[in-house]
Amino acid sequence: MIDDMLRTPSAVRDAERHTAHNYHPLPVVISSAEGAWLTDVDGRRYLDCLAGYSALNFGHRHPKLIEAAHAQLDRLTLTSRAFIHDQFADFCRELAALCGKDLVLPMNTGAEAVETGIKVARKWGYQVKGVTPGQANIVVAEGNFHGRTTTIVSFSTDSDARADFGPYTPGFTVVPYGDLDALTAAVDENTVAVLLEPIQGEQGVVVPPEGYLPGVRQLCTDRNVLFIADEIQSGLGRTGHTFACDHEGVVPDMYLLGKALGGGIVPVSAVAANADVLGVLKPGQHGSTFGGNPLACAVATEVVRLLATGEFQRRSAELGERLRTGLEALLGKGLVAVRVRGLWAGVDIDPALMSGREACERLMERGVLAKDTHGSTIRLAPPLVITADEIDHAVAQLAAVLAG
Repeated sequence: MIDDMLRTPSAVRDAERHTAHNYHPLPVVISSAEGAWLTDVDGRRYLDCLAGYSALNFGHRHPKLIEAAHAQLDRLTLTSRAFIHDQFADFCRELAALCGKDLVLPMNTGAEAVETGIKVARKWGYQVKGVTPGQANIVVAEGNFHGRTTTIVSFSTDSDARADFGPYTPGFTVVPYGDLDALTAAVDENTVAVLLEPIQGEQGVVVPPEGYLPGVRQLCTDRNVLFIADEIQSGLGRTGHTFACDHEGVVPDMYLLGKALGGGIVPVSAVAANADVLGVLKPGQHGSTFGGNPLACAVATEVVRLLATGEFQRRSAELGERLRTGLEALLGKGLVAVRVRGLWAGVDIDPALMSGREACERLMERGVLAKDTHGSTIRLAPPLVITADEIDHAVAQLAAVLAG
């Protein structure tokens, strides 16, 4: 097939012509997908090693999730929270049980879940802890990625995410990630919460030192501060457990969930906490038109039921070890560092060889799709339905790219 017969170049140009350039996507135009595989407009297949930043943990078009969506589309899609629909109770009850919490507050996007967590923590601080009105502060970590709203970017340390979007929202203290002493020193009488990613995804799948998360949990308990775990990327099976916090037996006061909760079909997010925390909200104080809508609840309930079997957590843990073994074999052969937790890996390429973007472009040419972040780092996060042979294939393609 000669180049001028390919549809991709013109499709890329068309996509760029009428959109704000807030992303720099790889020049591939996907038209269909199944499981761990994508097909572009020219019929070329790619192994998906990004999974929509963990939104596609269960793969593309998982049969049970598609069935749930189709069934609900034929009945009811939206009511708003002005009424109760027949999918709402099951979703909230089953997700609360999965999280081990009393209550769930459904929203749509991860950023909305984070904003909700911030609002709830502040209200809890004033009403329950007794913080002076207007003085609540939340401690966060350097290298964080919690979303892109104006409040959230106010405490980002990524200049691309933050620059030129001020004035910035006050009320946040930033400390180094993984540094328990710095975190302890930052907590004061007006601190209402510590907001952390158990693993920093956007930063390059950065896993904190052993003992850090238990130390955060103990500090928050001792100082009467809420521990908010942003498990939007790391949760729901991605790391080999239901939540990344589970690796060290840590239970936060509040889970922030999203991405995979929507099964790769609809945007669904949620905040899960006990009644003494989420119960501070009263009617009219927070909401969302589409939050907890019937279609979202129908799909997300099926997601929760898939997770309740434990199958996907086991697959992530077992196949993640295979991924780790394959990637660690490339250390000194173009890779300078590898960080793996379940089916989630941060891979640092020798910057003398190529940038992360160049590596992803070359992987794309070899039929594997991944995403770069921060210089020479790439992230691998395949759907949890990937097979052992497909993992070996992805690692082999990376090895070929590194070998030149």
